[in-house]
Amino acid sequence: MVMIDSVLLDDFSVSEKDLVKAKEFQNKHGGRLESILVNIGGLDEDVLPLFYHKFLGLELLPDEYELPTTDDIQTFSTMKMKLAERNWFMLSNNSVACIDPLDFEATQLMDSLQIEYSLFLISKSKAQLLAELYLPELDNLVNQGQMLSLVEEDKLRELASEAPVVNLFNNLVSKALKASASDMHIEPVDGRLRVRFRVDGVLHSEEYIPSQLQLAIVTRLKILSGMDIAEKRRPQDGKIEFKIAQEELDIRVSSLPLETGESVVLRFLRKESVNLELSTLGIEQDTVSLIQQDLTKTSGVILLTGPTGSGKTTSLYSFLNQLNTDKVKIITLEDPVEYQVEGINQVQVNAEIGFDFAAGLRSIVRQDPDIIMLGEIRDAETAKIALQSALTGHLVFSTVHTNDAPSAFTRLMDLGVEPFLLDAALVSILAQRLARKLCNNCAEKISDTELSELYARYDLQYIEKQFLFEKVNIKKNIGCEQCSNSGYSGRVALIEYLRCDAELNLIEKNERFIANARALNKQRNCRSLYEDGLLKVLKGITTIEEVVRVAG
Repeated sequence: MVMIDSVLLDDFSVSEKDLVKAKEFQNKHGGRLESILVNIGGLDEDVLPLFYHKFLGLELLPDEYELPTTDDIQTFSTMKMKLAERNWFMLSNNSVACIDPLDFEATQLMDSLQIEYSLFLISKSKAQLLAELYLPELDNLVNQGQMLSLVEEDKLRELASEAPVVNLFNNLVSKALKASASDMHIEPVDGRLRVRFRVDGVLHSEEYIPSQLQLAIVTRLKILSGMDIAEKRRPQDGKIEFKIAQEELDIRVSSLPLETGESVVLRFLRKESVNLELSTLGIEQDTVSLIQQDLTKTSGVILLTGPTGSGKTTSLYSFLNQLNTDKVKIITLEDPVEYQVEGINQVQVNAEIGFDFAAGLRSIVRQDPDIIMLGEIRDAETAKIALQSALTGHLVFSTVHTNDAPSAFTRLMDLGVEPFLLDAALVSILAQRLARKLCNNCAEKISDTELSELYARYDLQYIEKQFLFEKVNIKKNIGCEQCSNSGYSGRVALIEYLRCDAELNLIEKNERFIANARALNKQRNCRSLYEDGLLKVLKGITTIEEVVRVAG
């Protein structure tokens, strides 16, 4: 053990803190030290071949080594193809190239061949190249029924529990957390699995997984999330409660059958990183003041509107967090329950047993709540019950999917809600988007020439005159190591606030309503989403390009 410690500390710059943490995990749960260090971010996965070279004395595969041809591979036995599934590749002259020389099952397979062989180390990228060579012959064996057991349920479970698959999944989650990703997308593309991370609302390609691992990794995800591993014809949803590097995660998993396989999306809900304070959302102070006034109401409906991923649920919970005291009873009805908050009664809908939003809402009102949070208004019945609940003394929070705040009126009327019910129940509507914030480490102030061009092209004079009470500080994104060269780090909420009062109720609910409501909001000195974004540009929080992308 002393030797491996010295190799890790001296040759690979592993910190003593990470090494201690990895050993504590190893003593408690088992596993190999280098794999645990990779999972907690203490050791880069790309240096593992060099680590095994240094620690075990194995040679790295020379760059000039001649790889096998398609004809060579066609002579391989099923056993050798199974070795390839574990990233152990037979080369010429009984040489074997591998990523993990300590893979016990692979060494057992090699022993069963009863041949002498030389073992070489390869990088993950070279392993992917070799896997692409083996793939066509592997497919042939499967189609001929010679490897049919691999797709049987018991074998699938065994395959998904093997160390390389487990380590692969753990590494992907670890990388996603390190990149502060909100989602991970695993999709079959061009015979391989493409892995993409959504960071600050934008997808980034991360890596490709050889397609022979497609079945194993998808099955692994299905097992962990409680899905049916034998069902590949219909979409499924599941949940994983996961702990990695001392951080607790809720991972929402969704699978979708495609023509070329299954697409799986994982959404990360990081329990420890959720900050439900209203001030952390980046909402402008004048809008915060208006929201705080609405939160003092004891009845009525407050709606948030925006597309999926615009931060509506986080904002709703921030509002509830302001009201969460021993003096009120708060019940939420969600699909799914995303954040678990102490002191709030949270209910998960289950459409399969008929417990949908409408049925759940009818049950909730019989529990005598003071405040109700309804995850989404999707149909006429739910909308009417929510609005009627507000008229009987409940403060109701919910969401709808529309482009801006005034459009929520027409959306609810399209669902069949009478205008008089909207006028009586609605307190306010907030439209929301999330724009990426400039990286504080590398953002630079724009030049005077660039400033003049922006003022000429966009209506910045109006925003500055009406809303900016400080010095103009427009910046541009540059990119550095801290922000993965994107120029952005984190996100800020763009908000359009619409108060639903007597003045708004006087506007006739016809085809001109949206335009007239926008005009009234402008008259009240309330900003549209786009204008709120421009204000944040003037403050140096984000860029014009980002505002146009999300709200233009």
